[in-house]
Amino acid sequence: MAAAISALNAKIRSQPTLSYFCSTHFWGPFSNFGIPIAAILDTQKDPELISGRMTAALTVYAGTFMRYSLAVTPKNYLLFACHFINFGAQSTQGVRFLRYWHYGGREEALKMKAQQGLQMAKTDGTTVLQQGEERGKSILHQGEAKLKEVKDKVAK
Repeated sequence: MAAAISALNAKIRSQPTLSYFCSTHFWGPFSNFGIPIAAILDTQKDPELISGRMTAALTVYAGTFMRYSLAVTPKNYLLFACHFINFGAQSTQGVRFLRYWHYGGREEALKMKAQQGLQMAKTDGTTVLQQGEERGKSILHQGEAKLKEVKDKVAK
């Protein structure tokens, strides 16, 4: 069994492309791409959810390992691309964090939410008023019909 595994390994390592896809130079960056993908998806979420400390740590991490990926032998360009994308995504998140918490973005968002709430209240109030008016007319018509019925009985 060991001889078969050794022969399979020798065959894989003899082909450069297959050898690359079976190495940590491929699978490390491949599995690491989850971090930049998550960061890119997070750019669509509310900036209130961004952790400034975590974003700063991931930005430093990406920058450090972007440099490391070119310092190893052989150079790992897939790892460089992974950390380059992560660095860009984390930098974007950092800017969103600073704008929201330190440069008036939060106040602007709260103001916009308040205006939307006011507009919804006006719309809902108008709808309730119209429904109340329609209900009142319906009750009035029912009352008039009952009154006519009573008058007809009294007249007989």
